[in-house]
Amino acid sequence: MKFLFDLFPVILFFATYKVYGIYSATAVAIIATFAQIGWVWLRHRKVDNMLWVSLAIIIVFGGATLILQDETFIKWKPTVLYWLFAVILLLAYRGFGKNLIRVMMKDQVKLPEPIWIRLNTSWSVFFGAMGAINLYVAYNYSTDTWVNFKLFGFMGLMFVFIILQALLLGKYMEKNDDKEI
Repeated sequence: MKFLFDLFPVILFFATYKVYGIYSATAVAIIATFAQIGWVWLRHRKVDNMLWVSLAIIIVFGGATLILQDETFIKWKPTVLYWLFAVILLLAYRGFGKNLIRVMMKDQVKLPEPIWIRLNTSWSVFFGAMGAINLYVAYNYSTDTWVNFKLFGFMGLMFVFIILQALLLGKYMEKNDDKEI
């Protein structure tokens, strides 16, 4: 359910684009991100920093798209977001010794330290690649293809990456020998 909630602005962007075009879809994505933050705030009285970052980026790039009537800006938005994630993961670890992937997952998964480092690095490289792939699709294909790829291609790539990560991490995860009767 959280996965769908996180995709809420993207799904609305996609649906609006199919009916009304890129500029209406961009406006809807901005509004949907505000609504998403409002909902999170009402339910939890706290909003994750990454959601605030996402809002700032959609306001800047979506706003530029609407004001200048140039779809190039909204096409850059995923790249900027993915590259920002990549830089934050690397900078937090290299600059401050903080493995953010470990911070997020330590309660769910127990792994040896070298594996946490590899996991953090692989997510950073993955986000960097996703940003580059976005630019490739944005500049080499139609806006319609880019919008379809933004929803289905990125979701598919993310799904495959997560499955591969789970398979690779499976051998390092601690086993629970307690059996329920």
